[in-house]
Amino acid sequence: MSLYFTKEHEWVRVDGDTATVGISNHAQEALGDIVFAEVPEAGRKVSKGQEAAVVESVKAASDVYAPVSGEVVEGNPAVADDPSVINSDPEGEGWFFKLKLDDRSELDGLMDEDAYREWIKTL
Repeated sequence: MSLYFTKEHEWVRVDGDTATVGISNHAQEALGDIVFAEVPEAGRKVSKGQEAAVVESVKAASDVYAPVSGEVVEGNPAVADDPSVINSDPEGEGWFFKLKLDDRSELDGLMDEDAYREWIKTL
């Protein structure tokens, strides 16, 4: 499975035509203790760059943007029920939603894991 990142600190893991989306470890560290997460419902269409979810911490609230376009097939109820899973496993069980990809070419503008790790060193 390929893993890609945005400059807004979302990640997307692609398996076939399904993309799983969450926020990076760097993002959850910057946010601090996460106390609330709102995930989209199945059936919602999202476009690349569109607000798709919300995450709130003791420090701030932040939108989670869709790194690619598609139809949401599943929101993660675990992060809505227990948002701390985003802090404990942001790039694993702390995912926000899964969607069916509309256009794989939208992945071309995203960073791979090595490029993202190098990029955050510049922040």
